[in-house]
Amino acid sequence: MFTKILIANRGEIACRIIKTARAMGISTVAVYSDADKDSLHVNMADEAVYLGPSPSRESYLLGDKVVDAAKQTGAQAIHTGYGFLSENADFCRRCEQENICFIGPPVSAIEAMGSKSAAKTIMEKANVPLVPGYHGDDQSDAIIKKAADDMGYPVLLKAAAGGGGKGMRQVWSADEFAEGLAAAKREARSSFGDDIMLVEKYLTQPRHVEIQVFCDSHGNAVYLFERDCSVQRRHQKIIEEAPAFGMSESLRQQMGEAAIKAAKAIGYCGAGTVEFLLDVDGSFYFMEMNTRLQVEHPVTEMITGEDLVEWQLRVAFGESLPKQQYELAIHGHAFEARIYAEDANNDFLPATGLLEFMQTPEQNKFVRVDTGVRQGDEVSVYYDPMIAKLIVWGETRQKALQRLSKALAAFRISGVTTNIEFLYNLSTCEPFIREEIDTGFIDKNQDQLFHSTEQALSKELPMAALALVLTEKNDAKIVAEHSQDRNSPWHQRNGWRLNEPHTQSFVLSHDNREYQISVEQKRTAHLCYYLISIQGEAFSRLAVDCQGSLHTQLDSAHSTVTNAKSNNTLTCYIDGYRTTAELVQNGLEMSLYHPSGVFQFSRVLPSLGEVDDVAGNDGLLAPMNGTLVSNLVAVGEPVTKGKALVIMEAMKMEHTIRASADGVVTEFYYAEGDMVDGGSPLLAFDLVTEAPNSVTKAEQETNK
Repeated sequence: MFTKILIANRGEIACRIIKTARAMGISTVAVYSDADKDSLHVNMADEAVYLGPSPSRESYLLGDKVVDAAKQTGAQAIHTGYGFLSENADFCRRCEQENICFIGPPVSAIEAMGSKSAAKTIMEKANVPLVPGYHGDDQSDAIIKKAADDMGYPVLLKAAAGGGGKGMRQVWSADEFAEGLAAAKREARSSFGDDIMLVEKYLTQPRHVEIQVFCDSHGNAVYLFERDCSVQRRHQKIIEEAPAFGMSESLRQQMGEAAIKAAKAIGYCGAGTVEFLLDVDGSFYFMEMNTRLQVEHPVTEMITGEDLVEWQLRVAFGESLPKQQYELAIHGHAFEARIYAEDANNDFLPATGLLEFMQTPEQNKFVRVDTGVRQGDEVSVYYDPMIAKLIVWGETRQKALQRLSKALAAFRISGVTTNIEFLYNLSTCEPFIREEIDTGFIDKNQDQLFHSTEQALSKELPMAALALVLTEKNDAKIVAEHSQDRNSPWHQRNGWRLNEPHTQSFVLSHDNREYQISVEQKRTAHLCYYLISIQGEAFSRLAVDCQGSLHTQLDSAHSTVTNAKSNNTLTCYIDGYRTTAELVQNGLEMSLYHPSGVFQFSRVLPSLGEVDDVAGNDGLLAPMNGTLVSNLVAVGEPVTKGKALVIMEAMKMEHTIRASADGVVTEFYYAEGDMVDGGSPLLAFDLVTEAPNSVTKAEQETNK
């Protein structure tokens, strides 16, 4: 077996590979960019080699530097994970030339599946069923459009060298075709350096079902059953499950054997995934083959009990497959939910920022968390915004789904916008539970997936108010302990007034609504408690033990502090009802993790009468941090509402900014290739307005 391998990747998948390698007694070498110098995968590996600046094209995509790092450290093999160089035939060829084992398929297999159009031709010859479409050599816009017109809309444009939803567009009518093709080609060139396209008939109610295959160099091949990956946004998967629901043993065998047929047609070796579209009538069609390990491989591991990374290492070393087909079986059901830094309520725009607080569910034999980040790490603009993968297992789909929703409720992140609430809504909505799922699931169930549950705040608002009071009390105690006079009354922050109640007042904001709060401290012989008034009306009585324990761990001696951010457990009695919540405070922001949900509060400071500079706000704003790809119109050019003005890219996703009204672009503030901060004005835009009762020159002549 190998004694040392290099992992040509980062984040979650690099950490995942390191864990298996460590368990097998194999040393690991990590590679990293400027953005990743202090990352988890670098710290976990035995050695690490610097590649270059943060952009992947200047670091992780530099195959020559990766090979040099392997030679420098004496690594016998390179594992590329997924993405980056994982399906790069030239890199695989370079490894062979340097006598370094590429942990993956041979060059010929990567090249055969690297072009979606060429792959279709191979699969057609191997009698693997295909979706009707065009994947010819003539790439003129007219020919591609004619193929789309002939097969009828809707159609799906796909980059021949694509993957991960890049260079892919749905086109619903002939009128949309030109813009869709241009956008798909542009994104394909940016992601793969290749804008060759194919077009397929777009099935309106398909499921995305993929088969995990494994082949060795001795002619053995097996399939490790299937995964359903139908729930997607932007053609990228959000949640996966194994096995696929509603699969008969006969259909499972047919799809599995078709997948092996596809793998053998290209002389495959190693781990691969053959992706199919499964129609409502049980017919299935080959989509593509991914010649690498998939992001969603953990659900297959959970239902089979096999470590697929270990299989990869053994097969790459020349060993036979660990098991034959008859030895493999399905046990229970598993889900994987991808935790992303993104705003699901804003078209899934990727988000960046610091992971001020991150707490994952407790891991056990039923719950697994794969991640490449820790609390205090930054989600940057340079890479994919996935924070972690939450994987759960249950004896049945229903039990697995219950564990998934419970684990999502316990997954807590502050500092960065995430899709956790969206995933919770998805995993608990009735259509998903009833298996009414296809690739259009999100669009069909928006009312259930994007709903914002109205939060009554009957317990949570008083708890947030109490947390502020106790925090100030704790801060005052710390200040007093470091002063020359610990007993000075000036250290008190309890709202003391001569002959007046001890009352503190402030404003808290929740869900864009402000609440005027008054907290009065009361004391009896045995009890200290607080009366909470909201908007001038008595709201709750919160009791706190007079002995000093305060039923809370807000004292710094009991707080868990990471990167100067505190995670505290707040326990109190509200009108006789005992309740507990976890509290994360970051400046003026507060997150309250209560059994009834997650509650975000902000403290609103009094206005000092200052006016913000609003210059430039008449321009259109960048929806996120990213790179400006292209300015699409000329300065001074009149545009109509909906016209595409600017293309931005962030975290390998492209976003089009359109005119919100008729007008004229008078200035662009950024050039192509510039980095742009989210919220920054992109351009100056003058609205076109017509004066009321205006008279044209021709009408004036007529009136004369």
